[in-house]
Amino acid sequence: MALSLKDKKAIVADVNEAAKAAQSVVVADSRGVTVAAMTELRKQARENQVDMRVVRNTLARFAFADTPYEELSEFFVGPTLVAFSMDHPGAAARLFKDFGKDQKEFEVKAMAYAGEIIPAKDIDRLASLPTYDEAIAKLMSVMKEASAGKLVRTLAALRDQKEEAA
Repeated sequence: MALSLKDKKAIVADVNEAAKAAQSVVVADSRGVTVAAMTELRKQARENQVDMRVVRNTLARFAFADTPYEELSEFFVGPTLVAFSMDHPGAAARLFKDFGKDQKEFEVKAMAYAGEIIPAKDIDRLASLPTYDEAIAKLMSVMKEASAGKLVRTLAALRDQKEEAA
């Protein structure tokens, strides 16, 4: 179905806004993936605050112009699925990595984060980033360990001091 110029401009503007608001972007090829699997992927994307879109390559190139992810345009070849991570930079990468384990036809083309293009083979760089809650939990455990260690050292020093006095 042919799109009117007005529709194309609306799509470009919408994708451009999403790209500017996104913390990271992942581009993939979903050829060969069943409709049921794609429906499940879209559901998981909504649950993880990942905005997923299938956009014509030409329109995507226009939409990504003047955004931090403009260099991803070279990967807009063939069927292109674009995922924008809105809340957490690793959300889309983690989602696509997990999905790709079950769907061998699914292929991540590239990612971008903080103005840097990351090749598909380095998906773990983004996918392994801890979420905000995970980072806070790690920080709290380190602080707890540090405070517990300090308490043990203080008690040991107090014990040594009392033994020397006796």
